[in-house]
Parts: sequence; structure tokens; C-alpha cells
Amino acid sequence: MLYMIIERFHPNKIKDLYERFDKKGRQLPHGVKYVNSWIDEKIEICFQVMESDSEEKLVDWIGKWKDLADFEIIPVLTSDQAKEKVFSK
Repeated sequence: MLYMIIERFHPNKIKDLYERFDKKGRQLPHGVKYVNSWIDEKIEICFQVMESDSEEKLVDWIGKWKDLADFEIIPVLTSDQAKEKVFSK
């Protein structure tokens, strides 16, 4: 399953976040795959697409970063998957 993760950086914690990332990497649990990410121009919000076999594993991953950012998890479909779902009804 694909998930859009919206990560809102805590003010004054962005350097800490990047330092942790440089030191420890993404820290993904087994079964979670990073697909891609984009960051707004103000460097306040990160939009990430992750693939995971369970939302619980994403919650575990967020636990390693929640002191530096707030997270929203949104299950998403690809455009092709959405079209197939619409026309399969």
C-alpha cells in the first residue's frame, strides 16, 4: 500500500532533523520503503510517499522522528489504481 506522509517540521528543529538524518539515515523498519519526497520552499513541510505492508510500521517509524516534526498519514492510490477502482464498480 502507498501512503502520503505529510511531515510538518517543528520550528527551530529543522537543522536537528537533517543532522539526525545524516547520522542515522531514514531509520525505516523492515517492510517500509521510501519512494520519493518533496519539500516546500519555506522548508517547513515535507511530502513523502512511502510503501508499506502496514500502517503500524509507519507509526513505528514516526516514533523515531516525532520529537522533530508532526506527521499525517494518508493512504493513497496511483492514478491508474484510482481509475481501475472507478471503472470496476
